[in-house]
Amino acid sequence: MEKLIGVWIAAFLTLCIYSFLYRDNPFYRFAEHLFVGISVGYGIVLSIHQGLIPLAWTPFWQAITQWPPGWGLTKLIPIAIGLLFFARLIPNYAWLIRYPIAILMGIGSGLAIPNVMQADIFRQVHGTLVPFSQIHAGTLSGSEIFGAILMLIGVISTLTYFFFSVEHRGVVGGVSKVGIIFLMIGFGSAFGNTVMGRVSLLIQRVEFLLQDWLHLI
Repeated sequence: MEKLIGVWIAAFLTLCIYSFLYRDNPFYRFAEHLFVGISVGYGIVLSIHQGLIPLAWTPFWQAITQWPPGWGLTKLIPIAIGLLFFARLIPNYAWLIRYPIAILMGIGSGLAIPNVMQADIFRQVHGTLVPFSQIHAGTLSGSEIFGAILMLIGVISTLTYFFFSVEHRGVVGGVSKVGIIFLMIGFGSAFGNTVMGRVSLLIQRVEFLLQDWLHLI
C-alpha cells in the first residue's frame, strides 16, 4: 500500500513539473515550492545534526563544563567567529560580518589554490607532455602519435586565445583562431553530453509513468 501511494505521489509531482511545458500554472508552482521547501528543510536538519551539534554545541558545552577550563576554551573562538554572521541582522553591527567572511575566503582560497594548481595545471601539463616521451621510446602507434600532436596543438592554441597581453594579429592571431575551433569543439561536446543527460532523465520519467504508474509496458 505504501509503495502504491508513493508511486501515485511521484507520478502526480512528475506531471506537475512537466505541466510547465504548456505554461506556468498552480500545479507547477506547487511542485516547485514543495521541492524547495523539502530541500531547505532537509538541509537545515542535516546542518544541525552534522554541523551545529558536533562542531559547535558539543565543544561549547564541554568547554564551559570542564574544570579547569584549560585549552577547552579555545573552542569558543570559532563559535564566536561563526556567530558574527548573525551581525548582518543588526544594521549598526552589520560590518562585523566582514571578519568571518574574510577568514572563510582566506582559508578557502588557501586550501583550494594548491589543489587547483595540482589538478588543473600540473596534471594537465603532465598529461600533455608524457606521450612525447613515449614517442621517443617508440611505444606508441601512429594514431596515438597523431592524437598526442593534436592534443598539444589544441592546448597551445587554446592558451594563446586567452593570452591578451599580445594583440591577436599575424601568427598569434592565426594560432588563436585555431584555439577557437578547439574551444567550439569542446563546448559542443559538453553541450551534447548535457543534452544526452537530460534526455536520459526524461526517458526514465516517461518509463516510470508508463511502467510503474500506468502499467502499459
